[in-house]
Amino acid sequence: MSVIQRDFMPDDLKPILDKQGIDGCVAVQADQSEAETEFLLSLADGHDFIKGVVGWVDFRAADAGKLIERYSKFNKLKGFRHVLQGEADRALMLNPQFMNGIRALKRHDLIYDILIFPDQLGYTHQFVKNFSGTRFVIDHIAKPDIKNKNMDKWEMGIRAIARHENVWCKISGMVTEADWFSWTLSDFKPYLDVVFEAFGANRVMFGSDWPVCNVAGGYQQMLSVVKNYTARLSEDEQARFWGLNAVEFYNL
Repeated sequence: MSVIQRDFMPDDLKPILDKQGIDGCVAVQADQSEAETEFLLSLADGHDFIKGVVGWVDFRAADAGKLIERYSKFNKLKGFRHVLQGEADRALMLNPQFMNGIRALKRHDLIYDILIFPDQLGYTHQFVKNFSGTRFVIDHIAKPDIKNKNMDKWEMGIRAIARHENVWCKISGMVTEADWFSWTLSDFKPYLDVVFEAFGANRVMFGSDWPVCNVAGGYQQMLSVVKNYTARLSEDEQARFWGLNAVEFYNL
């Protein structure tokens, strides 16, 4: 992890995006604090290529609705995320106070990024059923155990969630769930087959998971996985995957 134990700022990312011909990005929270949300919004204000921000608020707070309303006034604030994967309560998303906070998103047309591990897919399926008018995206394809080629329970969970048309899936973070030092392109194909079949080309989008992807090879190596796989898609499907779906989902 030492390769990412430093500050990463917009000036570190911009040359990478330029090299790959990527026009912009969405910055997603890592720290669970409103200070993080304010920080990301300040970076977005100063850098045009940051097209949107996914911040954090405490959905269980009594004033969560007011906080969400306040942040909704920022043009580049697109939604929120909570690091559910790290919670001792694996079903936290079903907490009544948490769900009450989520309900406020629809009023402001804001989205929610779902960051979970596969053991939380069942709870997540119950969760999304309650919010038909809110857009959700599964981050990092729910982090399946690619390293050990475990996929049966993950596949069942992903297919169940994909039946909800308001749920999308972000193709990101896969290299960090594989063997960091010896993964091959073929390791990812079974998982990508499931995601593309379940969600379809209109509800999947590219995500880099930068700078975390640096622990398992870096941006270019991570990109090779999805470029190799999506080369088989039609021109229209590729355009949607690499940008148009994200524009639509995040209202960029």
